[in-house]
Amino acid sequence: MTVLINGTVNFNPDDAVKVLRETAQLMIDTRTQKGCRHYVWSLDPAVPGRIYVHENWESSEHLAAHLSSAYYTDMLALLYQYEIHDTDILKYRIDHAEPVYDETGTPRADFFTG
Repeated sequence: MTVLINGTVNFNPDDAVKVLRETAQLMIDTRTQKGCRHYVWSLDPAVPGRIYVHENWESSEHLAAHLSSAYYTDMLALLYQYEIHDTDILKYRIDHAEPVYDETGTPRADFFTG
């Protein structure tokens, strides 16, 4: 079952840029972990200082392995060098996923593959 992590972390605007620069290699390294499909933190262009977190793991076991790894603890150590204003990060279990676009290229909100 896929696990998604989505949310935001808010920093001082100047710090957010530094955070992403300093954590870029950790993001690259984390992507090599077994079960990691996507792992990216990115700036919100409309809200200064806001960083969006997006992770996609093949299973909760893969996420658990990540959370107990040096990749995670090293990321926290870097983040805690800066003032974090607030966070809003949630995890989601996904039991079904399918493309947004059907075979004709039409975007669909309904689930059409079963």
